[in-house]
Amino acid sequence: MNDSSSASRLDMLRFARRIAVQQVEQIDRWIAAEERREAERQRGEQARPPAPDWLIEMGLGGRDPVYVHVGGCHMAGKRSRGVERDQALRAVTEGIDACPHCRPDTGLGLLD
Repeated sequence: MNDSSSASRLDMLRFARRIAVQQVEQIDRWIAAEERREAERQRGEQARPPAPDWLIEMGLGGRDPVYVHVGGCHMAGKRSRGVERDQALRAVTEGIDACPHCRPDTGLGLLD
């Protein structure tokens, strides 16, 4: 009777070990998947084109410019597009409002 209880205990311990190994293998798969996602995110960050230095925000109709922004301005709307410095300068001098938050007119050298 003593042999059967020790064999049973040994079987239970081996079963518990198999479960533990399976859990560790599952965690290893989760870690590998997370490492792949992180590597993809980093590749995406590196492949992203640089933010433009200047933006022109268009109005609701998409035709008329409303504001000129410094690139990365938190107030620039979704209808903004990147432009070169000379285009931004021309827009401000032609009467397009400079964003009061990022002050592109100062960055363009129009104001001190």
